[in-house]
Amino acid sequence: MAVKMTFNDIFKSSFLESVTEFSILDTLLGMIFACILGLFIFVIYKKTCSGVMYSSGFALTLPGLSLVTALVIMAVTSNVVLSLGMVGALSIVRFRTAIKEPMEIVYLFWALAVGIVVGAGMVPLAVLGSLFIGLILLLFANRKIHESPYLAVLSCRDEKAEEQALALLAESVDKYVVKTKTVRQDGIEVTTELRMKDASTSFVNRLCKIDGIENVVLVSYNGEYMS
Repeated sequence: MAVKMTFNDIFKSSFLESVTEFSILDTLLGMIFACILGLFIFVIYKKTCSGVMYSSGFALTLPGLSLVTALVIMAVTSNVVLSLGMVGALSIVRFRTAIKEPMEIVYLFWALAVGIVVGAGMVPLAVLGSLFIGLILLLFANRKIHESPYLAVLSCRDEKAEEQALALLAESVDKYVVKTKTVRQDGIEVTTELRMKDASTSFVNRLCKIDGIENVVLVSYNGEYMS
């Protein structure tokens, strides 16, 4: 006797039942919100990132990470067995890309959090939380330009030129402190750490006009490297 098998007989597990529970509308809405919030994170990163440390590849990763995370969370919340398998699969993933700045970790976790929250269906929480985080980062980024420390290296021929240069420096910057001083037979080299009042560096030109000042070097400083 021939046995007639149908498509349902082949998949006797709950596979087809899980497919029927899949909502295309909910998935599309979740992915759209994850994409919009991911692009919002992208814009905030682009506005708050400093200078040459901006990475276009990392910036494009942020909306992609939000989308992928949201898709994974929507899948695991609808199926317990799939969630256990996903945990095992993700446990073998290793990331080797070095983080250039500590702030990049904040954006990575922000993108992941958005994907998780949107995937769990809590879209208002993701929107309000992203707006609040973005506002805080923008406020601190605007202050970062003026509060960034700088190093000014002064090469003076004599003590009189050094005194005049330090006096002008005290008038031109918010505050400064002498870090090192090297005295040689042919002159004096003074290194100062300073905080500028604004983004203007015209005081460096005035320092060079002082009689006895051979050259002035101004470099940005963050405690780890100079650029």
